[in-house]
Amino acid sequence: MPDPLAAHLSERMASAVRAVIGGPSWRRTLRVRRTAAAVLAGTALVLVAAPRAGPSAGAPVLVAAAELPAGTTVRAADLAVREWPADLVPVGALRSPDAAEGRVLVGAAHPGEPLTDVRLVGGAPVPHGTAAVPVRIADAAVAALLVPGNRVDVVTVGARAEAPSVLAADAPVLAVLPEEKGARGRLVLVGMSRDAATRVASATLTDQVTITLR
Repeated sequence: MPDPLAAHLSERMASAVRAVIGGPSWRRTLRVRRTAAAVLAGTALVLVAAPRAGPSAGAPVLVAAAELPAGTTVRAADLAVREWPADLVPVGALRSPDAAEGRVLVGAAHPGEPLTDVRLVGGAPVPHGTAAVPVRIADAAVAALLVPGNRVDVVTVGARAEAPSVLAADAPVLAVLPEEKGARGRLVLVGMSRDAATRVASATLTDQVTITLR
């Protein structure tokens, strides 16, 4: 014969369980879980359906086609146009050879390196028929006074000369290159006629060449 007390306790426990399961709190929890599951499922569908971003479109960039030392007057053969990812194109990058041909590099450029507007001297190419001639200035004080656009005379005193000789007169300074470690003075790029360029190049082999400001 079943124990009346045990039967009573079992009935009380069953009632308590039914109250918990069927109560408002349980139903709210169940609804929240179902809603969250629906939201997650919807988000997953949106992510799957959304178009994936492909690689950024390419953009033409002007690069050095070979190793170019500082002071190089850039020619068409020194240049190449390459496609670069649009989001990686350097600020000020040049896009066509016309923007660089005839201009002068301020610093060396390695093959494949993009050429930017600040890497080249001045706002315009070196005029046709002229040359950009590097002149090394031993006097640091003189070099410090020079800026692009200055007009200068390139002069020298030969071993047997009694007076300074003007090799190039009223020549524009195109660039003052950064000081190189271990170099004997600053390198200055000066624009001049090709005849004057030949005289200056020849004089630098045997004589001391300097610059005077106008």
